[in-house]
Amino acid sequence: MKTLLRAGAALEQVLAAHHWRYCFIGGIANYRWGTPRLTNDLDLTLLTGFGEEAKYVDVLLQEFTSRIPDAAQFAATNRVLLLRTPDGFGIDVALGAMPFEERSIERASMFEYLPGATLRTCSAEDLIVHKAFAARPQDWVDIEGVIFKQRGALHWAQIRTELTELAALKEEPELLDQLERIADRAVSVIGPFNRDT
Repeated sequence: MKTLLRAGAALEQVLAAHHWRYCFIGGIANYRWGTPRLTNDLDLTLLTGFGEEAKYVDVLLQEFTSRIPDAAQFAATNRVLLLRTPDGFGIDVALGAMPFEERSIERASMFEYLPGATLRTCSAEDLIVHKAFAARPQDWVDIEGVIFKQRGALHWAQIRTELTELAALKEEPELLDQLERIADRAVSVIGPFNRDT
């Protein structure tokens, strides 16, 4: 994990040097806010907006190796740039443009994982929203871990507002029901917490 965090710090330096707006999400953010688990890649959102993606992609492809052929075309189609650090760790760069992504970056904060490895990560609340939107089995496990570690002390109104908007885009309103079920389960372990704020 230390090697991955140092690779993240090197990536952070590149992003900061260009004065870009970004934050780490995924496993690295989960390591900060939830139950740490082994992860071998770096996930981040880079705010590119619509129409300017190529200039960001071109710079990153000069700094890092692509993981696939035609990475720039893949990024243009899928809004994800797949890179590799010199140490061999995967980097998934989501090319952000949605209002939630912009707000998530605005709410992000720096966190020192190790001496010399300080990374800008999304908030605990935004991590929950990211993971609920992805809705893979491991994402729900991670969400439960965040709720446990934060003892439920989260801005639930913000989580619901953001997830409601994204779930509507995905046409999966049931994502909110699943989140509430996980929160209910957490109450049985850590005790009642305020979900009205």
